[in-house]
Amino acid sequence: MAKFPDLPSSLSTIRAVTSALPTGALLWRIYFRGGPHPTAWNSFRAFGPSGARFDHQIAPPSSQAREILYAAQSGPTCFAEVYQDTRVIDRTRRDPWLVGFELARSVVLLDLTGTWPTQAGASMAIHSGPRSRARRWSQAIYSAYPTVEGLLYCSSMNANKPAVALYERARTALPARPMFHRSIGDPLLAPAVARAAQAFNYAIV
Repeated sequence: MAKFPDLPSSLSTIRAVTSALPTGALLWRIYFRGGPHPTAWNSFRAFGPSGARFDHQIAPPSSQAREILYAAQSGPTCFAEVYQDTRVIDRTRRDPWLVGFELARSVVLLDLTGTWPTQAGASMAIHSGPRSRARRWSQAIYSAYPTVEGLLYCSSMNANKPAVALYERARTALPARPMFHRSIGDPLLAPAVARAAQAFNYAIV
């Protein structure tokens, strides 16, 4: 049996194993204010599915009611994930910003960091296997568990540190204002950027 099949026959017969992020939990993300698709710190992406791992939009790619926002429980994880394709932290291209925000309410996430993937017929390969296959799992999870507001998963780029994919169901959990909000190009962030680059052996431009 494949350790990371396309999908089990039915997820609805498999009990969801959830983890609740409490009110006040701090999440981080890097987003881009510039480039062809500028966005805001609290924007959920409606267009998809893209090449990201857990997009739950349905193919073909289009603007949909299903929206997603990726974040992490630590700033370094954001650098590892966002710049993994080039392994170069570009401080100016597309005007990247780092934001930290505290949840305004608790959020229920399907916990992919424990045994649920195995119970559902997959394995921990859901975190690092083919992204197209992981997206199909996310689409099925979204349909099978209407109370689940996103996914808690392991960052394969930062030693399996916690990361989250929030579905639009979690939109009301975002606060009115972030706790931290600064351009990646801000000189005050230079030490943090340097530490992230050193930790992951990424270059900086």
